[in-house]
Amino acid sequence: MSSHVREKALLARQASLALANKSTEVKNKALLEVAENLKSSEQYILNANKVDLDNLTQKDNYSKAFYDRLLLDSKRVDSMADGLKDIVSLPDPVGEVESMSKTPNDLTVGRIRTPLGVIGIIYEARPNVTVDAAGLALKSGNAVVLRGSSEAINSNKALVEIIQGGLEKAGLPAGGVVLIEDTDRAAAQELMNMDDLLDVLIPRGGHSLIRNVVENATVPVIETGAGNCHTYIDESADLKMALSIARNAKIQRPGVCNAMETLLVNHSIAEKFLPDFLEALNQEGVELRGCPETQKYHAAVKEATSEDWETEYLDLILAIRVVKDLQEAIHHIQTYGTGHSEAIVTNNYRNSRKFLQQVDAAAVYVNASTRFTDGNEFGLGAEMGISTQKLHTRGPMGLKALTSLKFIIYGDGQIR
Repeated sequence: MSSHVREKALLARQASLALANKSTEVKNKALLEVAENLKSSEQYILNANKVDLDNLTQKDNYSKAFYDRLLLDSKRVDSMADGLKDIVSLPDPVGEVESMSKTPNDLTVGRIRTPLGVIGIIYEARPNVTVDAAGLALKSGNAVVLRGSSEAINSNKALVEIIQGGLEKAGLPAGGVVLIEDTDRAAAQELMNMDDLLDVLIPRGGHSLIRNVVENATVPVIETGAGNCHTYIDESADLKMALSIARNAKIQRPGVCNAMETLLVNHSIAEKFLPDFLEALNQEGVELRGCPETQKYHAAVKEATSEDWETEYLDLILAIRVVKDLQEAIHHIQTYGTGHSEAIVTNNYRNSRKFLQQVDAAAVYVNASTRFTDGNEFGLGAEMGISTQKLHTRGPMGLKALTSLKFIIYGDGQIR
């Protein structure tokens, strides 16, 4: 057993006891200190990130989308700092009284929000997760144990060093945010089984990482599922709007979980819609894989296999299927979707209502891109991830999702 992993988790457990009772003012001060540290240490961060990027380019099998997930630049550093300032502006959920009522024997019974305690995060090559997770955990009174991927280790070390400096400057324990620097799989497995020190584990990454955590962890897991997201173009859709939405959902940032992976098109408008759409995406460098009907509309479309319908590509690859009607589109989503984000483009109110009611996902859209499934876009501030399960939270996980509820009872001598 790695003493390194346990030592870091112990530091976080000790820090969580202090953080749980800190005032909003103190937590906000720490967040602002970290934000300033990020901006003043920008070159230090970018130098560390360059080492990670250089190491990645030595490998033969990396994709442009993966490179983009790992990349930090001035704009992204500023965005991380600004994200922390946004968290400062959000209401602190800790101590919020959810309800208070009287029982027949005059007990006053209520529920109040409290931190979860110690949150473990196992994630892949997105250094911004390091800062988002730290900021949300801190504001909600939790400590966090971070275990990033080997590809981002230098970036993550630099960021955690900067975060810890901000915590200490604000008078908070540095152990509130710790990084497992051992990127070996055994270290991740040890963290998954640390029930005595961790209260919850959140995996963020591709399908294989998430399944590994869900299937092997003994610590309670909040599953942030893979995003095999669909857009369905209904027969009544405004085709100009449909082209804009579907194009955005695929190419605006293909390497993230809310990007579209499969396009479904009603057969009655396929001939009008698909030629222009397929040509536009072909020009953008998207690899197209489609059903036999789709292949009729563009020479670049490769034949899709059954595996394509269930794949989260996280890349400039798109599966396209022509369906006979709304019900077939819904059936396809029910069969292959991962419960993340699904969209319909339609001018038919009845069809939009049916889609909203029958599609079971964390976020269901009418006439908008799936790329909006994000804590900031939904007004929650930064997010800890997109939960695709139903207990205890679903969708973008903001501050409230990182708290629990406890009963508080006031009496004046009642006995049972």
